[in-house]
Amino acid sequence: MTDSPVKLTAEDSPDQPPATPELDDLYRGFEKELLVPLWTRIGDLMPHQPTSKAQPHLWDWKNLVELAARSGDLVPVGRGGERRAIALANPSLGGRPYATPTLWAAIQYLMPGENAPEHRHTQNAFRFVVEGEGVWTVVERDPVPMRRGDFLPQAGMNWHAHHNSAQQPMAWIDGLDIPFQYDVESQFFDFGREHLSEAEHATPDRSRSERLWGHPGLVPVSQFKPVEGSPLLCYRWVDTDAALTDQLELEREGYPSTVERGHAVVRYTNPTTAGDVLPTIRVQFHRIESGVETAPRRETGSSVYQVFDGSGRVTVGDFSWSVQRGDLFVVPSWMPLSVSSQASASDSDSGALDLFQFSDAPIFSKLNLFRSLVEEVGR
Repeated sequence: MTDSPVKLTAEDSPDQPPATPELDDLYRGFEKELLVPLWTRIGDLMPHQPTSKAQPHLWDWKNLVELAARSGDLVPVGRGGERRAIALANPSLGGRPYATPTLWAAIQYLMPGENAPEHRHTQNAFRFVVEGEGVWTVVERDPVPMRRGDFLPQAGMNWHAHHNSAQQPMAWIDGLDIPFQYDVESQFFDFGREHLSEAEHATPDRSRSERLWGHPGLVPVSQFKPVEGSPLLCYRWVDTDAALTDQLELEREGYPSTVERGHAVVRYTNPTTAGDVLPTIRVQFHRIESGVETAPRRETGSSVYQVFDGSGRVTVGDFSWSVQRGDLFVVPSWMPLSVSSQASASDSDSGALDLFQFSDAPIFSKLNLFRSLVEEVGR
C-alpha cells in the first residue's frame, strides 16, 4: 500500500508518549497495516458526553410551502422520483438530505388529481398534516384520509401510495429513519403497481384500520397479537387535542397530570404493545400554555419538531429562534432544549403553543443508551 488512509503523528503532549524517532517509526508501521492506536483517538471516540455531528437549525414553513408549490408546477410525480418530497438538509451534515444523523424529514406536495405510485421499503415512516385535507394515503389497499392534525404511522415493508381527490394541492411532512437504515446498511425498496384500483380511489371518512383499532382502550380480539409497528394507520387530531386539553384542565384542578407546570405531553403508542408507535421512531405532541417557559431538557438521540399552532421562542444550545405555525426545527443529541410559549387566541386554536415531535428514542432505548436530564439551574 503506497498511500494509507491512516495518518499518525508523534506529538509531545501531556497525554501522549514521548515523540521519538522510534515512536515515529512505529506509527509508520501502524499506517502500513491500517492500525490506529486508541491513545491517539480516545478523546474523539469516547467523549465525556455526546457530541453531535448535526447542529440546531430552523426551517421556515412559509418558505418550504412556497418552494414545494413551485416544484408542483415543474416536477411530475411518477417512477424515478416516486414522490414530490423535499428533504430538510442539516447544515452540518455535508449537504446530505438528513435532518439529523438518524432522521429524515421532508415536505411532500401533491397536486389535485395526482397519484403518488405504490411502493414499499424497510424504512419506518409517518405523515403529519399541519394544514389542509383532501389526500388519502393507501396502505396495504386501505384508503386513509389525511386531515389537519392527523398523525399517520406506517411501519416498514407496507405497500403504500397516495391520491389527491381535492381541488387544491396539499402539503404535509414525512418522517422516516432513512439515515439510520442507510448507515447500518439494512435498507430494501420495492416498486409496486403503477395504478391504484377503483376501490383504492375511494374516499372513506374512516379507514378499515380505524374501524378495527381506533377505539380508545379497546382492541379487536380476532386481530390481537403483538406486532412491530402500529396497525392503527391514523391517530386523529380530535383525540390528541382532547387528551392535551384534559391534562391541563386536571392540572388546574390540582391533579398531577402534566410533565411540568403548564406543559402537557402525549405519546402515540402501538395498541398491540403499548410501546412506541414505530420500532425506530418515537412520536409525541406537546402543548405549552401561554407564558410558560419549559425547563431545559437534554436527551440522547435527536428530535425534529414542527410547530402545529401558536407562537413562541425556542432555544437549542446556543441557538434561539422565534417560531410560528408550520416551522420545523432540529434538536441534536444532548443539546438542551427550552421553549417559551407566546401563543394567544389570535394565532392558536387552543390558545397555547402546540408542538409535534418525533425522535429516534426507540433505537437508543432498545440498546440501553437513552438518557435524559432536566436542568434545574435557576428554577
